[in-house]
Amino acid sequence: MNLKNVVLCVFGLGMATSASAQVNILNAKTPEDIGKKTEAQIAYDNDKPLPYGYTDERDVLWSKTTWEIIDLDERVNFPLYYPIDTNNIGSNRRSLYDVLVKNIKNGKIQDVYADSYFTEKRTLQDIEASLVYSDTTDLGIEQYNAEGTVDPQYVRRFSLDAGDIEEWHIRGYWYLDKRQGELKYRLLGICPVANEARSKAFPEDGLESKVQLFWVWFPGAREVLHEAQAFNRKNTSQPISYDHLLNSRRFNAVIYKEDNVQGDRDVKEYINDNALMQLLESERIKEQIRNIEIDLWNY
Repeated sequence: MNLKNVVLCVFGLGMATSASAQVNILNAKTPEDIGKKTEAQIAYDNDKPLPYGYTDERDVLWSKTTWEIIDLDERVNFPLYYPIDTNNIGSNRRSLYDVLVKNIKNGKIQDVYADSYFTEKRTLQDIEASLVYSDTTDLGIEQYNAEGTVDPQYVRRFSLDAGDIEEWHIRGYWYLDKRQGELKYRLLGICPVANEARSKAFPEDGLESKVQLFWVWFPGAREVLHEAQAFNRKNTSQPISYDHLLNSRRFNAVIYKEDNVQGDRDVKEYINDNALMQLLESERIKEQIRNIEIDLWNY
């Protein structure tokens, strides 16, 4: 074996070791200590998300609002989807959906809405109604008719989990900062999209229909997303926070709507039954936004 092969083997072994790296794994005295941070680590990690700089309305030379689809079938978007099974991975990583739902339930995220315009606020009960479907079996119906009550064993509950999420919809704001002389992006809202929970109860009926479950006001959820970590495929010893991942646009998305004079109509409303032309229209909108900054410096 020559020196080059030895180096490659050592490098591969190092990458395999780092792939299983977890919190406190190097200083753990027992397996139970893995994943537990020391007081010094907690104090060191007690930071805040990078604050947005103040931008005066007079400094906004041009702006455009866009709505985009993040398809979770695309490999580059996997960090937003996995892990869907958090029972066996042995770390504190959670999918983006699990992070949002958990913090909506414990009250850390309160800015939850029914639409992307953030006009109708939703309560925890509204969210649970969208995520869980209950169905009474035939035996339960017979028991109810005879006794007026139903045992829990005769009630089937179907709930959506991270594995059911197929897309993320996001709303963002592109603008030209004339003071800085550059094009900037501000993420405003994020929404998980999945088939209704009822479709899991009756898969044979073909009831699959993607729905927007809820919209979260992104600036209000930044602290929670800053504490949650996503997988960094380039260096597993340095995980990236969901706040950083989303703000830096480390994902691939397709524009499905922009603000326009026709009431912000979707691309599919004026380009029907042609997926290729819809995709080209999305790319045209992206190119138009990119050209705004380029044209700013043309004389």
